[in-house]
Amino acid sequence: MNMVDSNFALTRLIRTVSEDTAHNPKLAEMFRSMLENTLSSTVRRQADGTTFVITGDIPAMWLRDSAAQIRPFLVPAQQDGNLADMIEGLVRRQAAFILLDPYANAFNDTPNGKGHHEDKTAMNPWLWERKYEIDSLCYPVQLAYLLWKHTGRTTVFDDTFRSCIRVILHTWRIEQHHETKSTYAFERFDCPPSDTLTRSGKGAEVAFTGMTWSGFRPSDDACRYGYLIPSNMFAAVVLGYIAEISRVIWNDTELEKEALALEGEIRRGIEKFGLIDHPVYGTMYAYETDGMGNRLLMDDANVPSLLSIPYLGYAKADDPIYQNTRRFVLSADNPYCFAGRSATGIGSPHTPNRYIWPIALAMQGLTAIDRQEKLRLLNVMADTDAGTGMMHEGFLADDPAMFTRPWFSWANMMFCELAMDCCGIRIREG
Repeated sequence: MNMVDSNFALTRLIRTVSEDTAHNPKLAEMFRSMLENTLSSTVRRQADGTTFVITGDIPAMWLRDSAAQIRPFLVPAQQDGNLADMIEGLVRRQAAFILLDPYANAFNDTPNGKGHHEDKTAMNPWLWERKYEIDSLCYPVQLAYLLWKHTGRTTVFDDTFRSCIRVILHTWRIEQHHETKSTYAFERFDCPPSDTLTRSGKGAEVAFTGMTWSGFRPSDDACRYGYLIPSNMFAAVVLGYIAEISRVIWNDTELEKEALALEGEIRRGIEKFGLIDHPVYGTMYAYETDGMGNRLLMDDANVPSLLSIPYLGYAKADDPIYQNTRRFVLSADNPYCFAGRSATGIGSPHTPNRYIWPIALAMQGLTAIDRQEKLRLLNVMADTDAGTGMMHEGFLADDPAMFTRPWFSWANMMFCELAMDCCGIRIREG
C-alpha cells in the first residue's frame, strides 16, 4: 500500500477532488499522482525529527520551494498527525538553516560541500547556493503560521524558531540600508548576467525607501533594481504573522511592536515608490524599483509575483489597483507574457523565450474571481503536460512537447492547490 492509500485524510481529499472534477478524469489522476510523487520522491524524514525536501531533479532544499511543495498537505494535516509532524519537521529544518545563514537560498542535507562553491560569497559546506532572496525568509514563517492555523499546533514556535524570527527581522533591517550597512555580496563568474550581481557583487545602486533589498528574484535571477515589489509585499504580510505569533504565543509585546513597525515602513515604501500611473492600465504596481526614479515594468512566473498579490495576502483579488496590475501582467505589454497555439501565460527570463510556466498558470487560476476561469486554467495545465502526467518548469507556448525539467515538484503542487481551490478547498490564511 502506498503513502496516499494508507492515509485516510489524503484519500478523502483525493475522493473530493475526483468527484468535483468528474468531467475530466485526467485531473483527478494527475492530482493523485502528484501528491504521491511529492511524498515519495521529495520528502525525506530525518533521524532528528526534521524534514528535508528536495526540489525534484536537484538534490538540494530551497527554502521557498520546500514550503510551497508542502502547502497542499496542510489541509489533510488537520486530521492526520503524521502529515502535521512532517510539516513541523520541515519548519524546524528551515529555521535551523536560516540561523546557519539567512542569506542562503538552498541547502544540502549534510555539510557535504555540494553546490555552487565557486561563487564569490561566504559559502560553507551546508550551502548549495547563497543567492539572497527576500522570499526565502518569508516562506518558512508563512508555513509555520499556516500549520498553526490549520492544526492548532504551537510546538513549532520554540526557542529556535524565535531566534530565527529575530535573525529575519535583523536581516531585513540591515537590507533596508543595503548601501551603508550590508556586507552581503555575490559574484558568479563565466555565467549569464542574470546569475551574478554587479558592482563587485553589491548589485545596482539603491536609495533608502523603507523597503528591504533583495539581490535575487524567486526565479534565482538577479534583480535589475534592488527593491523587488512583490517580495516586499510578501515580507509585509509575513511581518503581520510574526506580530500575531509574538502577541498570542510568546506574549512578547516588544517583538510584536518591532514587527509591526517594520511592516509599516515596508508598506509605506511600496505605496510611495512601487506605484506608477500607466497611460493604459491606470495606477498599478511596478515589479522592481531602486528608489531613485527607475522602475521595471514586467512580471515573472515565480512567486512572489505581481500576479500573486491576493495569494500572498497583500490585497484582495477585486482591489482596483491589483486588477489594473493584473491586466498589465496578462497583456502583451508584459515582456514575459506569451501567447501561443497551445496556451497563453507568463514565463520568465530564467527560461527560453516564449516558454510558459505552469506555476504562473496555476497562480492565474488561484487569483481568478470566476470559478469557470479557474477550471479553464486547470484544464490548460493538464493539456500541456506533454503526456507525462507531471508539470514542468516551462514549456513552449506553441508546443508543450518542448519543455524544461521533466518534472518540477513546486509546479506539481501548484497544480494540486489549484485543483483543490476549484473544489472550494482552500488554504486558510488566518
